[in-house]
Amino acid sequence: MSLKDKNAVIYGGAGAIGSAVARKFARDGARVFLAGRNLPALDAVAKEIAAAGGVAETAVVDALDEEAVEAHADGIVRTAGSLDISFNAISLPQYGIQGTPLVQLSLENFQRPVHTYATSHFLTMRAAARRMVPQNSGVILTLTALPGKLSAPLVGGMAPSWAGIEALTRILSAEVGQYGVRVVCLRPDGLPETDTIDVVYSQHAKTVGITKDDFQAVTDGMTHRKRAGTLAEVADVAAFLASDQARMLTGTVVNMSGGSTAD
Repeated sequence: MSLKDKNAVIYGGAGAIGSAVARKFARDGARVFLAGRNLPALDAVAKEIAAAGGVAETAVVDALDEEAVEAHADGIVRTAGSLDISFNAISLPQYGIQGTPLVQLSLENFQRPVHTYATSHFLTMRAAARRMVPQNSGVILTLTALPGKLSAPLVGGMAPSWAGIEALTRILSAEVGQYGVRVVCLRPDGLPETDTIDVVYSQHAKTVGITKDDFQAVTDGMTHRKRAGTLAEVADVAAFLASDQARMLTGTVVNMSGGSTAD
């Protein structure tokens, strides 16, 4: 029970990564606050957590709405007494976002991920830090992907948005580390279990003229393990980073590529 008595907010809590991490946090003893736009989906995840003996609450929160994010964070502290862990796992439909060369990409489709991911992470990270600094403790987890580091083609505005999130992670850690607050970024590679990656790989494969399965095989072959990561593996790493066992880790990006890139 490495997260016993911890209060964790997860934005995008009904998504594939968010829900997997929420279930793991709850199994490890955390009280989980699931935030997102789709209340029925959030409630379904909370019901699963409760059936497994965990504690979860849900709320409709637009991570791009400054007032909503701040009010929700206030509510967690008022209800639970503290905000100990924050994890932003929001996602954006990828149709038209990836798989198109930059010279053919519209300004709107380039700007959408840059605005959505950078803004939501700024707002949620700031809200968490504002409540964690006075209590002299807390962990803020961010989420990116491999193209944020690599010179990969056909990823449009996603790579700049991920690179920006990693920069925000380092900056915030430098500012709040002295107050006992850690900020760490998770950088997994594509996860085939998610609907997002199914769409992304299909778009990339179509552009380069191969099948989705062939594209998946190429990406898997770039890893040392010759296989993609899993949601369970990401959740395990997130729970470790949120725990006191990882207390030396802050201001860094955790490479979860399976060896396809090295830091």
